[in-house]
Amino acid sequence: MKALVLFSGGLDSSTCLALAIKEHGRENVFALSIYYGQKHDKEIAAARAVVSHYGVEWRILDLQTIFEDSDCTLLKGSSGEIPKESYAEQLTQTDGKPVSTYVPFRNGLFLASAASIALSKGCGVIYYGAHSDDAAGNAYPDCSDKFNNAMNEAIFTGSGEQLCIKAPFVGLTKADVVKLGTELGVPFELTWSCYEGGEKPCGVCGTCRDRAAAFEKNGLSDPLLGKKGE
Repeated sequence: MKALVLFSGGLDSSTCLALAIKEHGRENVFALSIYYGQKHDKEIAAARAVVSHYGVEWRILDLQTIFEDSDCTLLKGSSGEIPKESYAEQLTQTDGKPVSTYVPFRNGLFLASAASIALSKGCGVIYYGAHSDDAAGNAYPDCSDKFNNAMNEAIFTGSGEQLCIKAPFVGLTKADVVKLGTELGVPFELTWSCYEGGEKPCGVCGTCRDRAAAFEKNGLSDPLLGKKGE
């Protein structure tokens, strides 16, 4: 079976790509990255480096116009600053709503777009790297198990039962993803997770904090941040 992997160039999607290659063979894996109006192009650059490492077919899809009216702090059109607190701290200020870095229904749009491309490419499964830490507290509701099940049913039905979704990490933590990625030999040094676009990760945005903690829980240091104090 051929597989399409939604691929951002980050830690989770790179581990997802490695897993899909292991399960289907690199010749049967197609990586799809999506530009959605991010403030920087570090994700796309990382995606290019990782797919080059694995030698899989890759495409970039531009969906930025869909988010032009959004004030999500990740996007170029936003006047807001990217928060420097943990997701847990951010959620104390959202009154139950997603955090400010939530891109409106991003995974729903990405999966629907990927479904059209996957069917055209003869793929039977779409992989994406949602995990339980991102869904916790409603920070990113489109990473939840409930969302995944609903989208899987919709895509399976809408494709004439030709295509399904596989979210292998939806019940796992980011630390679990780091553990699996380490076992699979994922080149984490090529990935990019930070919401900022500097030369090095900022180390203090929500995703940098989660990423560093995930490595620490495995007794490792994030290769992009190094050991504390360096």
